[in-house]
Amino acid sequence: MSCKNLETMNALWYGIANFFQFIFGFYDIVGNVFNYSCIILGFVGLFYWLNYQRNFNKEAENNPNQIK
Repeated sequence: MSCKNLETMNALWYGIANFFQFIFGFYDIVGNVFNYSCIILGFVGLFYWLNYQRNFNKEAENNPNQIK
């Protein structure tokens, strides 16, 4: 491989590496805030669904004419 080709390949790979370092540098700024917000949103959805299911269970207990 000639010196010119080696310089070109180095420039290409270092350019790709610098691009990914720039893109993933975003995570240093955000940190774990996104992860924590997903976990909190998941628990809020869980409790909402459990409350909704409790209301269905109450309705099912009060209605003896339903198919079980």
